[in-house]
Formats: sequence, C-alpha cells, structure tokens
Amino acid sequence: MKQQRPLTIEGGRLVTPAGVQGGALRLVDGCIDGVGTAAQDGDEVIDAGGALVAPGLVDLGVFAIDKPAFHFGGITRAALMPDQSPRLDLPSRVSYIAKSGKPDFWVHPLAAATRDLAGAEIAELGLMREAGARGVATGRQWIADSGTMLRLLQYAAMLDLVVVAHPEDAALAGNAVATAGEVATRRGLPSAPAEAESIALTRDIALAEMAGARIHFRQVTTRAGLEIVRQAKARGVSVTCGVTPAHFMLSDLATVDFRTFARLSPPLRSEDERQAVREAIGDGTVDVIASGHDPRGPEDKRLPFSDAEPGMAGAETLLAMTLSLVRDEVIDIGRAFELVATKPAEILGVPAGAIAPGLEADVAIIDPDRPWIIQSAKMEATAGNTPFDGQPTQGRVLHLYKGGVPIRH
Repeated sequence: MKQQRPLTIEGGRLVTPAGVQGGALRLVDGCIDGVGTAAQDGDEVIDAGGALVAPGLVDLGVFAIDKPAFHFGGITRAALMPDQSPRLDLPSRVSYIAKSGKPDFWVHPLAAATRDLAGAEIAELGLMREAGARGVATGRQWIADSGTMLRLLQYAAMLDLVVVAHPEDAALAGNAVATAGEVATRRGLPSAPAEAESIALTRDIALAEMAGARIHFRQVTTRAGLEIVRQAKARGVSVTCGVTPAHFMLSDLATVDFRTFARLSPPLRSEDERQAVREAIGDGTVDVIASGHDPRGPEDKRLPFSDAEPGMAGAETLLAMTLSLVRDEVIDIGRAFELVATKPAEILGVPAGAIAPGLEADVAIIDPDRPWIIQSAKMEATAGNTPFDGQPTQGRVLHLYKGGVPIRH
C-alpha cells in the first residue's frame, strides 16, 4: 500500500507544533511535503471543511492490536506491550510483531525486560532491538529485585532503548483490586495503599539516574507519585510518564456498584488523586495520554469484582476523552496532540506524531465537536469493556490517512 499521487488537504485547521494554523497540507510519497502550501497541478485535493487536520495518534503501551478500533480512534501506530502469549522475549517474536500490522497500521513492539516477564533473567535486548523493538518494558509487573532493575537500565542505556516501567511495589500491591480508602473499605475489596506507586517510582527513578537511562512510567496516578516525577524532571533525570483517560475522568466511586469495567490496573484512585492527575496534565508533568487498550471478553469481566481481570478497551475513546480536557480548559488543542501523538512518537523514536515537513503522512481529519454516545455493545474493539459505557462525548475522526493512503472515510 503506497501513496499513488500527491494529496493536498485544504480548508482545515492544521494542528502543528507551532500551534493551530490555516492553510493546506500536502502529502507526497507517504510523507508530509509542505505545511501551509498550496496544491500543485496533478494533486488530488480534499476539502477538510473547517475540521482539524492533526497527526495520527501514537498509542504508547497497548496490550492488543485491534485495527478496527484503532482506526476508529484515529490511531495509526501503537507500541505493543510484551504481555502477549507467547511473551515478546525473543527476537523472532519481536520481528513477527513489528511486521504484523502493515501496511495500514504500524505496530512498534516493546521487548520483554526479562525472560517470560518473570523479573529475574534479563532478556536478549540487543537482538530484540535489531529485530524491531522500539523500547523495553517490564509489562504489567514491577521488577522487585533492585539489582536486576539496575542491570536492565544499564543495558538499555547502552542500547539507547527507553525502559517502560510499571510503578507499583508488588509486595504492597499484592492481590489488591482497589486503592485503600473509604470506598474499598465499605465494599470489602482487597486494597493496597496509594503509596505502592510512589515507593516504586522513588526506587526506579534513583536507579535510572544511576544508570543514565531513559525511563517512561506508563501510568502515574497519584498526587505523591506525580510530585516525585516532577522533582526528578527538575533535576534533569530523563524520565517521562503517562496516564490513561480513566484516571483523569473517573475516581474510585466508579467501583461502588462493583462494575468490573472499572476494574483497572493500577486501580482507580480517590477524587483528590484524580484532580492531581488533571493538574499534572495541565502543568506538563504528564507527557503522554495513552489508551491502555486491553479488550476483555465476558469470560474475564463477568465475574465477581475481585476475580475479574483488569483492563479496558480504550482505543476508540482515547481521542474524545483527551479532547474533553480541551473543553474543560485544562489544556489547549496543541497540547492535546502533543500528549497523544508527538511525545509518544518522540519517546519511541519514530518519524511521526506531528504535522511537520519530512515526517510520515499519518494524518487524521477530526471534527472535535461531533457528538456521540459511547456504547460498549457497538464498539469496534474485540470486546467493549469500557468504563465510559453510556457516556455522551464529542470528537470523531472523519478521515484517516496512513502514509498518505486513506484507511478510514
């Protein structure tokens, strides 16, 4: 699948690194050829009709590749977590995954940090990097052994691979399904203190600083944890962090009726923690908003809350939930796409994620005001386990281009 002729998108509002601007966007041979330039003879011309013309979203840290759902949500690339069956702990598996979505979707595999993600023996990171890994990840688990984590970070630093870590002290978290507090106590749910996150962050940041490594925490969801990241950034540590929409849209009150669609990892936090996440998105502490896409069928979700598997189908709602922060004046539109496209692409080291000359022509035409209702039964994901079921929202992708080729109309 290759772009056959130049394409110029006119009449839209271009979301560029410099801000939102008028003008046309020209795509040639799968790349962005010009921003704000006019169409040339022989170009195919598309009228965006005043819609946003933005970079295709880059989803950092998904657990399943679900192309219809990603295309619905305007996502053109995703970094796949190593928690697959089998684990992404061998070069052959990484190579297979790196080729699996093309040509209309690009999958960037994250190599398993340790053999079978068991947290003990470091996997062959160098060979997996050659096979196409764009980073290395600890998966859903924290590496409890500090010596192993330090060696991992040192190895990754030598290879210039980002380490994607799960910050939750395993000994404290145990089998908890909720955050310790009034809601968990009243509902009798196994819970862990929010400090499980800040303790893990403190150790891993200290080790990353020692190793001179780049570390990205896929989800930081507590006020204390975000302050630790904020302070580390201030002293020059190469640390970034992300969140998923559930943790800035919902608090643990969403679990009071034991709805397992709200069974997540890390678990939902208190209202104060939710507000802290929104503040951290606004002040720049949070670098990435990702979907955490993890579709789970009835066999995993129609169970007692404590027995249900964590996870949510997030690809289709990522854009709309992020745009809600713009309507709430937490961030502006440029910052929104920095969070869901530009910064994830930068962390992964891929030539995408922005409307800028020379980058790949992954482009979404978006109506940010288009209303719709999230309905789990009608989602394009393989399972509709969304905690936002029934919620009215705004923001829909009208057209999507991968390498200048239309993949959604």
